Amino acid sequence: MIRQPANFLIGSALLIFIGGVALIAVFWTPYDPAAIKLISRLKPPSAQFWLGTDEFGRDVVSRLMAGAVQSITVAIFTVAFAVIVGTVAGLIAGYTRGLVDRILMVFSDALLAFPGTLLALGLMVISGPNKYGIILALGIAFAPSVLRIIRASVLSAREREYVEASRVIGNSELATMFRHVLPNCTAPIVVLATSMFGWVVLAESGLSFLGLGVPPPAPTWGNMLSAARTYIEKAPWLGLAPGICISLTLLGINLLGDALRDRFDPRMEQR
Repeated sequence: MIRQPANFLIGSALLIFIGGVALIAVFWTPYDPAAIKLISRLKPPSAQFWLGTDEFGRDVVSRLMAGAVQSITVAIFTVAFAVIVGTVAGLIAGYTRGLVDRILMVFSDALLAFPGTLLALGLMVISGPNKYGIILALGIAFAPSVLRIIRASVLSAREREYVEASRVIGNSELATMFRHVLPNCTAPIVVLATSMFGWVVLAESGLSFLGLGVPPPAPTWGNMLSAARTYIEKAPWLGLAPGICISLTLLGINLLGDALRDRFDPRMEQR
């Protein structure tokens, strides 16, 4: 019982810090993250440039802050897209059953046959490297996971007494689904959305690393890592800085996800 509050507090603190930095970066950064200044290229960390400069003389701190905006924006919209699509489809499949359920599950299984990042990679090749293509590709890749989990929760909830009572008093099937069944499936949605946020951040960084993310000169943590490969010995701070940012973000999300899982899982409460 001691571990759960600690995970929640540490995870929340990390995410609040990273989110706060991203919010500040929307309005202000120490330097223009896209401004090229060759006279300052590959400067080591100093009082002027806290984390040094890159191969074009751009301030690494400013680019990290701008990259946080890109990563968090993509993650928020991707998770929202996947959760909304997966929840609606899972709710319909689990509640109606029959032919609709079979069709949706066959489609879901077909998408799940491909690893999520590989499926997103294939979709990104078609749509091209841009922010909206990443959101659509990752959203489609992760939506089937949401569908299956929500369907399983709905299959259990639809047999409860309050669902039968809703039908008896004359509520329509649509009203019963959204007013009584869906609210009782919020716990797995919250836990899954939290975990998925980390998956999306990692997947977006991977796509950017491969050159299929947000196109340069817009900074992302992934394309900063990719550009740092050439200078790993001469300027190691170029790779360390975005790598640490990604690691801290994933650590915060995982700690928060563990705390939420412990909170919503009755078996963990019994232990």
